[in-house]
Amino acid sequence: MTAFEELKRGDIIWGIDPLSDKGRPMLILGAPRFPNHGLQLITVLISTKTYHEESLTLRDDDYEDNPLDKQSHVLPWALATLNSAAEVELHMTSLVDERTADVARQVSGYISS
Repeated sequence: MTAFEELKRGDIIWGIDPLSDKGRPMLILGAPRFPNHGLQLITVLISTKTYHEESLTLRDDDYEDNPLDKQSHVLPWALATLNSAAEVELHMTSLVDERTADVARQVSGYISS
């Protein structure tokens, strides 16, 4: 298990989904450290569902390590901030820098429109 403080941009973790009672894979886009609140992980949700037209499909060559077990899709409009180690169950894998940057650009498009 990777320690909460060691998680970084591009890591995929299994975290607490703020939209449901179950966990899900999440891609870390940022890991800023704030003076009064400590480390926070800015993430986007990942799904295995294919019906999201605007989702970004992850390909095997998008991963630095082993790919996720199931074909997965990043939901760039679904952001979540995790504030503590209790919200992260495990580190799953990581994306290459280029694909993480693609996701961040897509997220930027959603929040700037």
